[in-house]
Amino acid sequence: MRKLTGFIMILMPLIAQAGAQMYEPLSASTRTVLQKAVSDQAISHFITLPEAESKAWLTTMSERLKKHMPDQNERNDFLTTVHYEATRAGLDPQLVLSIIQVESSFRKYAISTAGARGYMQIMPFWVDTIGSKEHNLFHLRVNLRYGCTILRHYLDIERGNYFRALGRYNGSLGQATYPELVFNTWSKYWYYPITQEIAQN
Repeated sequence: MRKLTGFIMILMPLIAQAGAQMYEPLSASTRTVLQKAVSDQAISHFITLPEAESKAWLTTMSERLKKHMPDQNERNDFLTTVHYEATRAGLDPQLVLSIIQVESSFRKYAISTAGARGYMQIMPFWVDTIGSKEHNLFHLRVNLRYGCTILRHYLDIERGNYFRALGRYNGSLGQATYPELVFNTWSKYWYYPITQEIAQN
């Protein structure tokens, strides 16, 4: 019994308490767009910032992330991928960092009680809906690609309303708790002045 209790205690940090995206039927055209978005190859570099600014961003964010990811190489790889995938989807990278902190506390192998997986807590049904069977939701780039693509999709549905889009992302549309938590986390921990602020519609 003691061994079983110890095993459960080891597993507990891997369980995320976040909500989960809800399955909604997609039109054929929307499905095609999302399939293309998650299947495109990634390039591991900054796509919007000059070199000096990208270094400053990486240095600042790396320092903030240190308590969650002690290894510097891991942090740099993670932050570069976050920046690329967020920017590629037209999202603020700091907002994505806030979502990750709220959803999984930066745990790669986090699994929610609803079955959502990885950093951005992606529900497995998305792989069947817009991905392919070789997509591993615990892989850094794959997880962030799905998460950013899904949030972009919800933003488009909600015509840029971040409050409602975040509610959809968490499976709590219409409730204030999750969007406010993400916005507060963004403001307190991840705000970076060179990026444009997100309007809290």
